[in-house]
Amino acid sequence: MAKHIIEVEGMTCSHCKAAVEGAVKENEQVTHVEAFPAENRVEVEVNEESALADVKQRIYDQGYDVVSSFSMN
Repeated sequence: MAKHIIEVEGMTCSHCKAAVEGAVKENEQVTHVEAFPAENRVEVEVNEESALADVKQRIYDQGYDVVSSFSMN
């Protein structure tokens, strides 16, 4: 399992948080996700590193810009 921090622009409220978390949770490789709009970041844990690209695309599809990401391992 790998933990990643994804920097995201455009999240401003609890609705943004819910939209991002809901979309990311749809990927079955995601074991945990939490969005922090005030800090412009999303923490996500995945079973497979290959799932990270899909996670970023899901965030983008919700209307937010993925700025960067890094692994916490």
